[in-house]
Amino acid sequence: MSVNIITQEDLLEFRIKLLEDIRNLLHTKPAKPKQWLKSSEVRKLLQISPGTLQNLRINGTLSYTKIGSIIYYNYDDIEALLEGTKARN
Repeated sequence: MSVNIITQEDLLEFRIKLLEDIRNLLHTKPAKPKQWLKSSEVRKLLQISPGTLQNLRINGTLSYTKIGSIIYYNYDDIEALLEGTKARN
């Protein structure tokens, strides 16, 4: 069994590399989620009930596309809805 001795210089070098990695992570733009979301994903994202999501569809607040029996929502439309709500508050 070999023993490795860690010096203060080693710790300082590790600290500098760790801080650089953290800075890179903080400045990296997060990956955009997928373009089309299903109803369950939208409800989870917005933390709303199925009825609320249905009301957003009915009153035209949130546009959607229906393919077969599955309803899809464009992520950009959801983002725009949130930005519009944010601007009014």
